[in-house]
Amino acid sequence: MTKATIASDRKSNPITTPTLEYTVAMPHPASHLFEVTLHIKSWQRSLLNLKMPVWTPGSYLVREYAKQVQDFQATPPDQTPLSSQKINKNHWQIDTHNHSEITVFYRVYANELTVRTNHLDSTHGYFNGAALFCYIPGLENQPLQITLQPPHPDWTIATALPPHPDKTNTFVAPDFDTLVDSPVEIGLHETHQFTVLGKKHRWTTWGSGNIDPQQVIKDTAKIIETEAKIYGGLPYQEYLFLLHLASNGFGGLEHKTSCSLIYSRFGFRNPSKYNRFMQLVAHEFFHLWNVKRIRPKALEVFDYDQENYTTSLWFCEGVTSYYDTLIPHWSGIYNRKTFLEILSKDINRYFNTPGRKVQPLTESSFDAWIKLYRRDANSDNSQISYYLKGEMVSLLLDLLIRKRHNNQRSLNTVMKQMWEQFGQEEIGYTPRQLKELLEAVAGMDLSDFFARYLDGLEDLPLNEYLEPFGLRIKAVQDKRQPPYLGIRFTSQNPVTAQFVEANSPAGQAGIDAGDELLALDGVRLTAEDFNERLQDYEAGDTVELTIFHQDELQTHTLQLATPQPSGYQLVMVEKPTEKQKQLLNGWLGKEG
Repeated sequence: MTKATIASDRKSNPITTPTLEYTVAMPHPASHLFEVTLHIKSWQRSLLNLKMPVWTPGSYLVREYAKQVQDFQATPPDQTPLSSQKINKNHWQIDTHNHSEITVFYRVYANELTVRTNHLDSTHGYFNGAALFCYIPGLENQPLQITLQPPHPDWTIATALPPHPDKTNTFVAPDFDTLVDSPVEIGLHETHQFTVLGKKHRWTTWGSGNIDPQQVIKDTAKIIETEAKIYGGLPYQEYLFLLHLASNGFGGLEHKTSCSLIYSRFGFRNPSKYNRFMQLVAHEFFHLWNVKRIRPKALEVFDYDQENYTTSLWFCEGVTSYYDTLIPHWSGIYNRKTFLEILSKDINRYFNTPGRKVQPLTESSFDAWIKLYRRDANSDNSQISYYLKGEMVSLLLDLLIRKRHNNQRSLNTVMKQMWEQFGQEEIGYTPRQLKELLEAVAGMDLSDFFARYLDGLEDLPLNEYLEPFGLRIKAVQDKRQPPYLGIRFTSQNPVTAQFVEANSPAGQAGIDAGDELLALDGVRLTAEDFNERLQDYEAGDTVELTIFHQDELQTHTLQLATPQPSGYQLVMVEKPTEKQKQLLNGWLGKEG
């Protein structure tokens, strides 16, 4: 068929693209029910398929959002219900009876306050697109609009979606991906606007607490400037920070032109808690480049129907975790001493996770869907977080590159080149392309490095890479540290094992997480005196531990092991050389 014939055929049988308009109402906020209406016009098929995403980009777990959907129905203009049926867990099929205009209505229960779910109560409504909106397969790239109907006139709307030029409380999105990527906050909240590098920014905060908005804005501006310097500018016109203050929440989810954060409402006055918050800000903001635009090939086009597997989450999240410690330091929010203390805590967590000897980093990335967010009593024995080990590997790569090139190249160089080669055009990278770019910047073959530390199980040689920068890891041995038993237990009575290390004395004896620890050598144990009691023994001593295991009274004989370090500290080497000082200052900047 010639082009002329195709053109003629289209004129005689024109294809009209359907229009999609969503409406979100919340007439009874206390019910926790959002009411979603999808108006479809110019539909031309006898069947209409609708699907609800099963996951949210940036949070790699199938969360089954369809489980919160109820009261699903579809009607034509005359309001006669159309027959519909569920094809599977998240798929509805509607017999349109050849109607060209169809209205789909359903309610979504929203009572989970996290950055990736929905929450509605008498003070506000918050939702993520993946957890609220159905989509029509094949029309994911269709432009759409969303109209919001607040239940009270004093409720205001905060979202990164651009407003419709002619309609109140209506916003537009060029495609379903953008709708999913643009969370919405509606309610009683506080908004502060500020400008950084000529771009508009907003902080919108829901909830009360001891936050100082002006201090947060001042420090956020520093973070924005520092990160923009790495990449050579800001790839947006406006950016929105959404913050929910909760009793003890913590988390963040990245988006292209916004981020959602949740934090403890009274976590801003204590310096260490405030620093942790600014790390969270730095982390999610860094993601607007790394992940939202620089992303693995496997995540170039989202499949909302199932898991999207990649071995590169260590780079997506691990590199970002590494930078969230550095950025606030480079920005002047905290000093070098604080940076080293924060990094020491992460090194502590790495060495205290026995699963690092079981699960390779690339496998941790690939298995995120079934492991990271689905922890159990054995998780620390069998897995390592790609956030944590990815951060440690990123540290090694940065130090390796800096040493080889005398700080003239660094991981910053890698990120800038990843941005230019993949991020600007949003072209997904493969694991091989990532490795090749790292090798090009490092100026060496990294096959052995990848084989040992990403695909293999060798412990990371942190001291070897830190030494040229005048740093070393010091194992802290508390003189009062008791012999090693291998149990983490509750701090309240009854004393219960929370975690048992697999190859520890307790693990080899058959003690399990959940066991109630009753007595040591026949004398009752309490949470207050457990460690003190162990200090009466030495490594090699044999003890009897009496427990309740599944309500059965048991006594186990254990041989206590050598005390473990109480922690690890990142400290300066004695008498650092001028070269070490030079490399360290090139990495962390000179001390003030």
